[in-house]
Amino acid sequence: MLNASKSSRYSEIKINKNGKEVPLEGRTVNFSYYESLLSPHITAKIVFVDSGNALQAEKKQDTQERYGTIVSSLPIRGSGDEEVSFKIESKLGNLDFTSYPLIINSKPSPSQESTRQVVALNLVSKYAVNNENTKIYSKYYNSISDSVKQIITNDLKIPSNRISQIETTKNSHAFSGSSRRPFDLIISLCPKSIPVDGSAGYFFWETQKGFNFRSIDSLISSPVVETYQYYNVGNASLDNDDNDYRILTQPQFVKDQNLLDTLRSGTLRSKNIFLDLSTGKYEEVFTNISGSGMKVLGGNQEYSSDLYPPSDTKVFSRTNHFILDTGNNEKGLSTKLNNDPRQYLAVSAMKYNITISQVLNIIVPCNPNLKAGDVIICEFEKITPSSKNSGSIDESQSGKYLILHLCHNFDPNRSFTSLTLVRDTYGIYTSGGKI
Repeated sequence: MLNASKSSRYSEIKINKNGKEVPLEGRTVNFSYYESLLSPHITAKIVFVDSGNALQAEKKQDTQERYGTIVSSLPIRGSGDEEVSFKIESKLGNLDFTSYPLIINSKPSPSQESTRQVVALNLVSKYAVNNENTKIYSKYYNSISDSVKQIITNDLKIPSNRISQIETTKNSHAFSGSSRRPFDLIISLCPKSIPVDGSAGYFFWETQKGFNFRSIDSLISSPVVETYQYYNVGNASLDNDDNDYRILTQPQFVKDQNLLDTLRSGTLRSKNIFLDLSTGKYEEVFTNISGSGMKVLGGNQEYSSDLYPPSDTKVFSRTNHFILDTGNNEKGLSTKLNNDPRQYLAVSAMKYNITISQVLNIIVPCNPNLKAGDVIICEFEKITPSSKNSGSIDESQSGKYLILHLCHNFDPNRSFTSLTLVRDTYGIYTSGGKI
């Protein structure tokens, strides 16, 4: 059995334009597939070599109807009617887009020699294309999750088999589309959304399984999907299954806790000023991360009590201002408060900031089962002059991490998955004990 980092099998890669299909399996030299919690749609990139014998041109493309390159003979123009379907098989799973082909986003600019072209095609989800042609004018008065579901199904026409999960929100929000695109509108609702159980803050993104609208607390509370280990050496045999879950390169911590940034962003404590224009009422609300009830991946947040003395609850490092929306989006005359920002404004800002306070890049053997939004465990070797058992881990650096960005990369010699991971706190211990 081959190691998961070995080359994968292109069982299908083909371009389809108006019923004309061109296979690319034997020509493809690199394929990369991308997902991100910060992107509402998936993307991919395919690189293939074309020697000019792939396709006979039609008369309108070449009066002599000669064989030529795919770019000139099909032709590829980035016109929206060119699709790429693919299925790539690896040891740990398959990346299957045969029933959900991606759209070629732009006309390629090939690198050309006298006998061949190297072509790179940028691919996007078909609903990313639909999003650009759709504007929302309707008004919504329901719970935010119901409004998101209406936008996805009624405006973007996304079928149920492409909707992975829309998590219920306990708060409602009245708003108008105001000619905005669906993806932009839904993303604007994310920080205003509060889950039934947890603190404010959602993500909206697409994976290979479909579209998701989920709270950060729900994501970090999800079951762990895999455990990856980083040690100096792997097992002697490249075919050993244990090597499939090794971190292949030295982990790169591109961001870690920064005290000044944390204070300036108001992640630990903020002052929030609210003004009700209908009554003239002015209110100040102080929000502390320690009392917010946020769920975390590791242990509790740690910071010096000297920063915010318990005896002085009004010490803060950031001020937020907000004018309350009273009746502006209601039917008829009303002074009803629309989605009270005191419930989400400061908390969601804190939640987003602390969630990405630690950022780690790793590369692992190809695992198409991994998706953006999954939780994995990373175990890092303990560096110590003391004696240690085989497999002993650093209990501070190791622990749960959330997948922020993901890239499955395939070339003729190897297959791997690049992950950008984030974490809010340190350690393998949580309030419930060891993970």
